[in-house]
Amino acid sequence: MRVDLLKYDLPPERVAQFPSEDREQARLMVLAGDQAPDHRRVSELADLLPPGSLVVLNDTRVVPARLIAQKETGGRVEVFLVRHVGSRTIEVHGEPRDAQIWRALGKASKALRFGIDMRVVPNASRNVPATAGLHVRLLGRSDEDGLLEVALYTSGRVPVAEAIRTFGRMPLPPYIKRDAEPEDADRYQTVFARVDGAIAAPTAGLHLSHGLLGRLAVHGLEVVSVTLHVGLGTFQPVVVEDLDQHKMHREQFEVSRTTAQAIERARARGSKIVAVGTTVVRALESAVDANGTVRAMSGDTSLLIQPGHRFRAVDWLLTNFHLPRSTLLALVCAFGGTERVLGAYRTAVDASYRFYSYGDAMLIERGPQA
Repeated sequence: MRVDLLKYDLPPERVAQFPSEDREQARLMVLAGDQAPDHRRVSELADLLPPGSLVVLNDTRVVPARLIAQKETGGRVEVFLVRHVGSRTIEVHGEPRDAQIWRALGKASKALRFGIDMRVVPNASRNVPATAGLHVRLLGRSDEDGLLEVALYTSGRVPVAEAIRTFGRMPLPPYIKRDAEPEDADRYQTVFARVDGAIAAPTAGLHLSHGLLGRLAVHGLEVVSVTLHVGLGTFQPVVVEDLDQHKMHREQFEVSRTTAQAIERARARGSKIVAVGTTVVRALESAVDANGTVRAMSGDTSLLIQPGHRFRAVDWLLTNFHLPRSTLLALVCAFGGTERVLGAYRTAVDASYRFYSYGDAMLIERGPQA
């Protein structure tokens, strides 16, 4: 697909800089069948979905991936964690330390030096015990993807994962033009987040509250989850003119046996499958076989979905409004039809919907050609 077809005009003031006061009070544009867009609220979701639907969530948890590290000379380096790749024992002052190994991005006023250890500056919004400490060592660059490889270790007995949550800052997207605030630690995380690993939120899920999940259950809608750790690709711009030439970053995902069996039962009884977010679509479409059966599976996916893709696993999609010329918008256009979706985007701009991660949402029934 030509990337220039994935464009629309968006005034800067339409980009949401803060979330709505109440998760489920975000606006919701509904695209069902060939009907005109219907303007509702996310709080009405239980009444809008087909009876008996199976709702699939992404239970990844956002890691506070922005670390501010300080060198002995006083200079600072910003380390943006991208992907956890393993653990190993490293030597620190002659003693062995357990360390997590991450791929990362780095930014500093001077060229980065490898092999040095830096202490991570505490997050001012957190109460950090005086005995706690998190350190980062720049190991080098990965031959695989050119990203930095870093080791994270603690100076006490606090596990590294816990220290990252204490010292790290939420990785708000670059189009949010402000620093992360204490409230973002809660609001840039879904209420059902469970598995650490994402560096960006599965944003459609941000709209769901505990109360709304309860109302889905009361309406007889079953809820299950997959895991897909949203990675660097969600921020990666498309710089080619043809999407076929775009290289997707790999993202870790898992579809459990429980979820695969729930989808099989839903299909057998004729129920619809509702994906909460494009990440759920990518996980399920990565795990579906040629017969349309979703299999239990875990691993990496670099699936790029664009118009022409034949969807086998999803019937309805809850999603936010996405950037022009992005792979996320390509997926939504593939699902709902390019002309139909872009027409709805123009309607959303005219109706003052709020866009991107902290913005409003769409509920889309799969188009007939998808």
